[in-house]
Amino acid sequence: MAKKENIASVLAFEKKLVPSDGYMYGTSWESREQATPLNLQEKSVRGTISNRLKPAIQNDPVKLNAEVEKANLQRVDSCALGADQDTLKLHFSLKVLGGVEHPSACNNAAFNQSYKAATKDYISREGFRELARRYAMNIASARFLWRNRVGAESIEVQVSALNENAQQRWVFDATQFSVRNFDANDDDVNALAERIATALSSENDFLMLDINCFAKVGKAQEVYPSEELVLDKGNSKSKKSKILYSVNEIAAMHSQKIGNALRTIDTWYPEFADQESSAGPIAIEPYGAVTNLGKAFRTPKDKQDFYTFFDKFARGEGLGRLEDEHYVMAVLVRGGVFGESDK
Repeated sequence: MAKKENIASVLAFEKKLVPSDGYMYGTSWESREQATPLNLQEKSVRGTISNRLKPAIQNDPVKLNAEVEKANLQRVDSCALGADQDTLKLHFSLKVLGGVEHPSACNNAAFNQSYKAATKDYISREGFRELARRYAMNIASARFLWRNRVGAESIEVQVSALNENAQQRWVFDATQFSVRNFDANDDDVNALAERIATALSSENDFLMLDINCFAKVGKAQEVYPSEELVLDKGNSKSKKSKILYSVNEIAAMHSQKIGNALRTIDTWYPEFADQESSAGPIAIEPYGAVTNLGKAFRTPKDKQDFYTFFDKFARGEGLGRLEDEHYVMAVLVRGGVFGESDK
């Protein structure tokens, strides 16, 4: 148990990977520079009843037929390429910030001092090189395309560093990189990773990246912007059952969804070694939460969660494994509010 005089009840960190929303355009693979914004289309469809029914209805053919005959009317948003377009273009920017050793809020001087010492020690030894390599791999592999990556014949990722007097450009064939591991060794990925690591290791420097991704998915094929979370759907049949995200009438992906893809670098959780139960790399989260699986891969019971490690790390105690230090620092890059009760 930490001494009371070394507890920060107010503790917060700003995120250090700051992506913009991703804007979606349609184009053709042969003339990628000529792209037009993709708009959302509203559809009214008549679906079938396909949900699991009560046993009384399932076992009565008359009731089942009566239920199936009901019209399942839906209004939904959709988005697709034009009839002469076979390629999706996704554009976003990414700012990488330094200053991880400085919390944005900390109300305990003793904790702040020990935390800074631990962080500076990590930076002097590791320099964010492993984390930066994994972030760079997620950019090169176009993990941020999510569902749009599936079934794409060709994927090209163009990355430009826009910092004045330090401009640089890389082009990646995303199909050459796996999204199941980070084993690839590529000179361009390493060069991009070096720029990211330098920014993260700095006290107040930054790196600005401009990213264009082209995915050849097929003519007039449907593409997948982010879906909006509608909290108050009500019971009205006239309301849309699926609302997609757009900005100024351009189909888009949430910056949060792109950020989740970029920080999907956690292969250090215990179950990753078991390929049968492993979810592959998961996003950096304090409890290793993967919401679509309904599971936390890092639990306090197993002492594999962020807070178990951070309470030791920030007070100068060794964690025993370098991988656990990588994980702690990756959560700090993610940012969040991590205050500890002083009661």
